Parts: sequence; C-alpha cells; structure tokens
Amino acid sequence: MRRTTVIALVVALIAGLVGVALMPRVPRLGAHTTGDPNLAAATRSVTPDPSGHRGLAVALFEDGRIRTAGLGDRDLAGRPVEPGTPFEIGSITKALTGMLLADQVAAGVVDPDDRLGATWPQVTGPASDSTLAELASHRAGLPRLAPTSVLGWARILWANVSGGNPYAGQGVDTIRSAANRVSPDDGRGEVHYSNLGPSVLGHALAAKAGVPYPELLHARLLRPLGMTATVIVTRDDDLPAGRAQGSRASGRPLDPWMGAGYAPAGAGPWSTVEDLGTLLAVILAGTAPGADATTARFRENDDTRIGYGWFTTRYGDREVVWHNGATSGFRSYLGFERATGRAVVVLGNTDRGVEPIGLRLLGLPETEAGEAAPVTPVWIGAGLALAFTFLGGLSLLGTARRRELDRVTLLAAAVWAFAYLGLAHRMGDWSVVPAWLWPLGAGLSAAGVALAATRWRALPVVDARVPWRRLLSVASSVVAAVLAVTAVAG
Repeated sequence: MRRTTVIALVVALIAGLVGVALMPRVPRLGAHTTGDPNLAAATRSVTPDPSGHRGLAVALFEDGRIRTAGLGDRDLAGRPVEPGTPFEIGSITKALTGMLLADQVAAGVVDPDDRLGATWPQVTGPASDSTLAELASHRAGLPRLAPTSVLGWARILWANVSGGNPYAGQGVDTIRSAANRVSPDDGRGEVHYSNLGPSVLGHALAAKAGVPYPELLHARLLRPLGMTATVIVTRDDDLPAGRAQGSRASGRPLDPWMGAGYAPAGAGPWSTVEDLGTLLAVILAGTAPGADATTARFRENDDTRIGYGWFTTRYGDREVVWHNGATSGFRSYLGFERATGRAVVVLGNTDRGVEPIGLRLLGLPETEAGEAAPVTPVWIGAGLALAFTFLGGLSLLGTARRRELDRVTLLAAAVWAFAYLGLAHRMGDWSVVPAWLWPLGAGLSAAGVALAATRWRALPVVDARVPWRRLLSVASSVVAAVLAVTAVAG
C-alpha cells in the first residue's frame, strides 16, 4: 500500500508539472500599438483590467476628424491589431438592416407599416401580419431564434460545447419556414430582443428588391459609403484576409459564425473600425443612406428607446445612440452623441464586453459607463472550471478503491477523468478562477490512473450478473466521453 501511494504521488507530481505547461492561458491586452498613439493611450487608460482582452481596434470621431488605433494581438500568434484588421461585428448588422429599411422607405419602395406578407409574399403564416417597423424594432412578438427540432437543439448545443458555428446550414429557407410557422406572442408591440425578427426583415427587403440580402446591403449602403472592408461571409473561403481570431476571455479559440439565414441579424458580417468610423461620421452628418433609422421611435424602458435597429439610451442628462454585437469570440460597440458630435467604435476579439470602453471614450464617467455584463453569469463559468477540473480525478480515485471492480468500469472512469479535464480547460472561465488549479486536477487524475494500473491485472474484464448489460452501460459511457474529448479538441 505504501509503495502504491508513493507511485501515485510521483505520477501526480509529474502530471501536475506537465499540466503547468498545458494549463489555460487567459489573454491579456498586448503591448502592440498601431495607428494614432494618443487614441491608443486613451483606450488603455479606460481599460483598467486588460485581462480577458487580447486585442482591440478603436475609432473616435470628433471635431470633424476620424482617428483610429489598434491595440494588442489579433491572433494567438501575436500579430498586432491594426486599424484595418477585420473583426466579426455580430448584431451591429441589425442596425445596418434597420438603415436598409429606412433607405427603402425614403426611396418609396416600402412603407414602415407595410405587412410582412405583402413585402415577402412567400410568408403566409400568422407572422405575415407583422409590420416592417415592428420587425426592425423588436416589437413583432417573434422568438429570439427560429423554433427547431430536438436534433437542431442538439446541433446548437454541440456547437457551443465544441466552439463551432451554431448557424451552420441555416439558410434563407430556414428563416422563411420559421416565419411561416411562428405566431407573434402576447408581447407584440413591446420591445423584446430577437434575432429572428431582423433576419426576417432583411430577407423580406431583399425579396422585394429581387436580390439576396448581402447584395442589397452592398448596393444601398456599403458601396455608397465606400465601406469596402465590410462583408457578409457565408463560406469559410470568403473569410477576410488578415482577420482577427476570436476566443473566449478564458483563452479558448472559437470558430467564426456564419449562415445566410441569420446574416441580417449578425451571423457572418465582418468589418473594420475604419469602415464603421466612416459610417458614424456620415450618420452624424445626416448624409448616410437610411440615417433616419437612428431616430428613437419606441420606448423599451425608462432610459432606452429604439428606432429601426438603433437604441437610444439616456445616461443622466446625456443621450447616446448605439448598437453592440456579440458572437462566440468577438465583441463590438458603436455609439454616438448628437449633442457633442462625437462617435466611437470599439471592436474586440474575445467575448469580454467592450461597451464600457466605448462609453468612457465618449466622455461618460465611469459610474455611468459601468462594467460589461458577462454573456453568462460568472458563477457558471467558474463552477464549470472547478467542477470539471476535479470531478473526474476524484471519481476515478473512488472507483479505483472499490472492492468489487472490473476492467471495463475502471477504463470508463479513466476516460472520463481526462474528458472532464478537457471540458474544464475549454469551457471553464479561467479569467475568474486561478488557472493553476487545472494542473492540480491533472495531477489528481494521473494519481487515479496510477492507482488503477496497480489493480488492473487482478481485475476481471466484466464483473456483473448480466455481463452484456454492464458492457452496454460502460460502452455508452465511453462513447459519451469520447464525444466530449472530440468536442474539446475541435
């Protein structure tokens, strides 16, 4: 027993040391600076905690001039962010879709009170009664996402676990089918944020124009403004060169989002602070196509109103017109004040929010700018990190010490021990949990393997009254563990 304990401790120590080299690395805003040095310095001064940010691109418009800067790294290789580096901009595209509506209204093509069914005749279900203005302002009573099957939800869950693209394979037909199946809920007329509503709107406007949504956006908005770096990506081959790489604030790299169906709501758009800075400058000048979309029309709450995709929020005696974006590995923010004529763009390549940075650059005090709300509650990411790091090792140690045991049971426990470690590494929020805990978990799992190895020869292959049932149970467990390993390794 003493010899076994010594072996387990030595193996645990070695595994822990190896784990130090492999433990999660939380990104920090790097030292690289490009573009305007004063703007870069100002951005660093309003980003007191660089942990969780890898790179930022910023544009500031004031006194009739646009300044741009890049800070930190655009990818894991450490290449610097530049003002022309493309970032995923996510839901900022909802604001562009709102501008498309305002542009088409100004051109006399549609009316904001037109019904969806009249604009997109292929939509004949209950949602066809929604107006274009309701779709643009999240007041159509539509769900956040299109209803899907059990397999569809499983695919989305798998994408979230593996860091993949949850919108893959969801085309325009997906949105049209959803619009035909869903019924507006009792919240119609009230602001309830939706990805489905703006997607339906974008494709309805495109159907009216007889071209796909990306072509309509390019023809009516991007090309007139010279926004040549702003693109809607629907295939891997079309991803922009020199783009930033997205990741979680805990360091896990993530795949880009793309899907033609949800493109008008934020799946697939890429842009730069140079392009988006130009957009805000011409909106403030009143010369942008569809600039009227930024006019606040409907009340969300005491402090916030919404136009066609654009929100207007009051901070004390100041009003900021804005929209933000969030994909799995990027965050974005646009904001401007009509009273001061100042506008800001902030793009980041992790899932740590950038809204407070933008508000501080607009001149709002820290008490008003607040802190970025996490995508999920902090306790969830911290809990996943702690539980998965130690659960597998503790379970394996407990299994290896059983009196009645067989090899298949022990093998399943060993596979799960390392599957849990992988899940902890990829899914835990290591920006709030000390990363050095992960090597301790690796050592614990390795100690369990060492203890299991000392008993292996003396164990039967299967020790159960009904061997096939035991084998089936363990086999299903091993398959699940392999799937988990595949997910975290992807």
